[in-house]
Amino acid sequence: MTKKICLLTILLLVALAAGCDQNAANRATASASPVPAPDNSEITTTVDADGTKTETRTFKDNPNVSKVVVTTREGKRTVKVYSRSGEERAVTTDDNFLEATGDAVAKSAGFVADKAEDVPGEAKKVGEEAADKAEDVGDKAKDVGEKTVDVTKKAGEKTVEGAKKVGDKTVEGAKKAGSAVKKVIP
Repeated sequence: MTKKICLLTILLLVALAAGCDQNAANRATASASPVPAPDNSEITTTVDADGTKTETRTFKDNPNVSKVVVTTREGKRTVKVYSRSGEERAVTTDDNFLEATGDAVAKSAGFVADKAEDVPGEAKKVGEEAADKAEDVGDKAKDVGEKTVDVTKKAGEKTVEGAKKVGDKTVEGAKKAGSAVKKVIP
């Protein structure tokens, strides 16, 4: 009788253990319904038999990111981001990619350049273009200045030439006046 009770207890424990394993298997294969998330995305969460939790956030219309997979196994968290073209990148971050915008996720994964990083390059480019234009303006001003100097020089030469003629005429007139005065005054 004791042997029968022991055998019955063992069979009962085996059946109980099998039932628990079946529940774990059911948990591992069952996935929750997708839950709406920010930025037109949805999150699906699954838990494997070994307790590994996998949260997959799928972006419906982000041009750079298709999904983020956050896996937590034995307290260790890994994050993988997938681009629209299927490229996969592991990301080391404390950011919560299950709530962040798709653009922030794409930036952290390196799928898009930060526009602020382009600002110094663009400023340099604009500065160089402005310097080139300023140089062109300076060259034109120099040309105008040289022409002004030439015109002024010619005008000065003409003035000097005219003044010499006037002076010569004045001297000639003064000589004639002096001769006329001598004739009048004996």
